[in-house]
Amino acid sequence: MKRIVLYLATNLAIVMVLSITLRLLGVERILDAQGGGLDLQALLIFSAVIGFGGSLFSLAISRWTARHLTGAQVIERPATPAEQWLLSTVERLAAQAGIPMPEVAIYDAPDVNAFATGPSKSSSLVAVSTGLLRTMNRDEAEAVLAHEISHVANGDMVTLALIQGVVNTFVVFLSRVIGQLVDRAVFKTERGHGPAFYITAIVAELVLGILASVIVMWFSRQREYRADAGAARLVGKWKMIAALERLRQAHPQPLPDQLAAFGIAGDLRALGRLFMSHPPLEERIEALRAMP
Repeated sequence: MKRIVLYLATNLAIVMVLSITLRLLGVERILDAQGGGLDLQALLIFSAVIGFGGSLFSLAISRWTARHLTGAQVIERPATPAEQWLLSTVERLAAQAGIPMPEVAIYDAPDVNAFATGPSKSSSLVAVSTGLLRTMNRDEAEAVLAHEISHVANGDMVTLALIQGVVNTFVVFLSRVIGQLVDRAVFKTERGHGPAFYITAIVAELVLGILASVIVMWFSRQREYRADAGAARLVGKWKMIAALERLRQAHPQPLPDQLAAFGIAGDLRALGRLFMSHPPLEERIEALRAMP
């Protein structure tokens, strides 16, 4: 229930912000002055505002969203030796990586997982599950934390949001162009937009969005390799390999997707390799073994 309420509230806020922005830019209309064809310049601006507006707004509230979706509790003052170790380890790794100290949180979940998110290197969050703290030893947990710190240091969250914004822009743009072509060529609408335009645009946006996600997933897989390499430089590759081996033992079946863009557990149940957000653990381990 909380997820649904949060989703609806977020989308309402995005719609309001985008509506105000579009009105200020004066690009509410995407038809040309005669009402017959598309004003491609206005459509491109419209698409970019929608595309980047959604991804950047999601990025801006990513820490807040992550805390509320997972129930993660930020550690203000450590109450246990485990919390003290967690804070001190993240602080040390952040200093090694040359980034400001992130917020550190724990969330209650049986799965072995962790994630990093946030709008910038100076405003980030690293969270781990209670399952990870119970299952992994200190060296393995340190490697996982180094992996997440590397995500922050690499600026993966910002880059992913920008790529998603570009992808969104082209999806919105092309879906409207396809809708216009179908409306004019098939249904012979001469002025304005008929129902076929809106129906076709919605269907095209859905299909193009699925196809375009291949690009985003490819980047996501590459950033996992980079974060693994970054963790290996921070704590040693054998610690990172041990952590991945432990993760493979904990998840013998396809891994659940946790905060798909920012978690260490990828969704291997997706329809084919092109739609995987994370490489198979075996390939990540092999890539680490090949490092000098």
